[in-house]
Amino acid sequence: MATYHIETYGCTSNRGESRRIERALRDGGHRPADGPDDADVAILNTCTVVEKTERNMLRRAEELAEDTADLVVTGCMALAQGDLFRDAGFDAEILHWDEVPSAILNGECPTTTPDTEPVLDGVVGILPIARGCMSNCSYCITKFATGRIDSPPIEENVRKARALVHAGAKEIRVTGQDTGVYGWDTGERKLPELLDRICAIDGEFRVRLGMANPGGIHGIREELADVFARNRKLYDFIHLPVQSGSDEVLDEMRRQHRTEYFREIVETFDDRLDEWTLSTDFIVGFPTETEADHERSMELLREVRPEKINVTRFSKRPGTDAAEMKGLGGTIKKERSKAMSELKRRVVGEAYESMVGTRRTVLAVRPGTGDSVKCRDGAYRQIIVQRADERGVEPGDVFELEVTGHNTMYALGAPVDGEKSRSIGAADAV
Repeated sequence: MATYHIETYGCTSNRGESRRIERALRDGGHRPADGPDDADVAILNTCTVVEKTERNMLRRAEELAEDTADLVVTGCMALAQGDLFRDAGFDAEILHWDEVPSAILNGECPTTTPDTEPVLDGVVGILPIARGCMSNCSYCITKFATGRIDSPPIEENVRKARALVHAGAKEIRVTGQDTGVYGWDTGERKLPELLDRICAIDGEFRVRLGMANPGGIHGIREELADVFARNRKLYDFIHLPVQSGSDEVLDEMRRQHRTEYFREIVETFDDRLDEWTLSTDFIVGFPTETEADHERSMELLREVRPEKINVTRFSKRPGTDAAEMKGLGGTIKKERSKAMSELKRRVVGEAYESMVGTRRTVLAVRPGTGDSVKCRDGAYRQIIVQRADERGVEPGDVFELEVTGHNTMYALGAPVDGEKSRSIGAADAV
């Protein structure tokens, strides 16, 4: 399992983001290192208050890049002035806070909380619906900790979801190693029914479906897309990790899908939904990946144009079959990661740019940096509302806003006067 070192600079909000990152890494089986020299990956959560701070951040990033195998830079300076790090000459991945855990987890399935019980974090309810998965990916170490899928009854998960709503949850995140195979251990595919039942709970809240591998979703893609189409409480969002655009590499990874499956799922959701967000993951530099394989991944990204993309540079996990393979050189992995990350920024940036000028009903979910609030529209796109206190916006509010600008990883919005406390079922975009 990987070791990590995390350094945080700046405000309380940044420290909160670092705690969330660290919690996700620990849940994924990773552990803190004694220091940067002993870490597989270093995470620098940056601040950008004044020019002196910027110089200090660049200097510290350069030091960490020399001390550790991989460096991830996140935080305010990374998001506002990412080009300064890219142009500095050292190797680092520039990521949004939300992207850091999945990037470091090496494409592995997320783990649930140790006791698989729901958790209320602010107005967000975390609902683990099962433990384990049905996959045997050659690079994944998580399966050693979680085992095969173990699915509690639908009624039990509905009861937990209802308790979260009664406790004040405005967003329920349905999680698991692979939500798409929920119920397979009992011989049934129960995910569509579970989502219908959760959405039928009385109350004003949203539901986000967590990661679902294409191999588990493909056989229920039409039924599942229909569930999304008829339930306004469901975010029109699906996290579908393809990992590679090459079927040969997918074979070596022992993934339970081919690129054709991935495309067919996307086409089905395109047919059923007017607007939705596709999130996917790519592992760059798998030991058997050729230059032609890498280009197939790039072509798939250009073709499908997901709006959320996690790019992970392959690293070996002890005890996995992929760890025994002869790896690619670090320079090759870095070059391919850089090329895909640049394409990712263009694709995602264009998606957020297309939102500017539209009006959307959003749910305010979490405090952001400084006096801002992170909001989500009906397709789970992130929209930041600044000067939140002045505008009277706080987590849990549902309101209409106009998208006024964008960054690579999110949009910016301003509330429309008189439109606070709209129904979650209201139209999401105009």
